[in-house]
Amino acid sequence: MHILEITLWVLLVVTSLVIIGLVLIHRGRGGGITDMFGGGFASGVQSSAVGERNLTRITWITASIWVSIIVLLGLISRFAV
Repeated sequence: MHILEITLWVLLVVTSLVIIGLVLIHRGRGGGITDMFGGGFASGVQSSAVGERNLTRITWITASIWVSIIVLLGLISRFAV
């Protein structure tokens, strides 16, 4: 059980960092962090509506995994003996 908990904590940190990166890459609606730094990488990823849709889809999947990890950690801490 201890190995599972450590693994979930590591996955939580990794998914948190990935979510931060994905949100910062998203196209801003009037000047966000992407525009502040020139938007070099983001403009290449978001060159089409398909790219933006895929980026949104990846962000939602990562966020769902993040929430699932938090729920699992809560259940482990609640029912751990």
